[in-house]
Amino acid sequence: MPGRRPVELATIVPLLPVPMPEIEALLDRAFGAERRARTAYRLRERATAIETLSFAAYAGEQLVGSLQSWPVALRDAEGGLARLVMVGPVAVLPERQGAGIGTALMEACTSAADRDGISALMMIGDPDYYRRFGFSAEATGAWQIDGPYEQHRLLARVRGPVPAVGTLLPWAAVTAADSGAAIAA
Repeated sequence: MPGRRPVELATIVPLLPVPMPEIEALLDRAFGAERRARTAYRLRERATAIETLSFAAYAGEQLVGSLQSWPVALRDAEGGLARLVMVGPVAVLPERQGAGIGTALMEACTSAADRDGISALMMIGDPDYYRRFGFSAEATGAWQIDGPYEQHRLLARVRGPVPAVGTLLPWAAVTAADSGAAIAA
């Protein structure tokens, strides 16, 4: 079937039709309920996941993995804004980890980003794991986020110009506050 990719007894599909309670239950199993207090969740505040860059993994009828992508902004030192895509959370049920599901979700996301001409993806994650998908901390050394995070885990996959220095902000908050500001896509 077009748009579906089998992975060790899992199929990758668009996330949109997946009921939100199923996604939330998966995220709770993968990360615990305390996940909502993390800095990454603040960056996603009031945002809607980007449909074309968000995916689910099913084994039969069971949701076993998900990846969501979100619009965020990087405010540079001069006050300009660059639009970025925040990847994550990338979640796989604990008992299904190590089966290639997370890899398949990331490959679906990065392929879709390339197809759509998305020049900058960012995430907070394990640099050793996400390096294989083109993510590194090379471009993010002078980026900041309001809230606790480890700088070496602030990663980006850059295919075009992005500010070298800046602060990451929720896209919804920036667009509401800066509705007249110039925003680079």
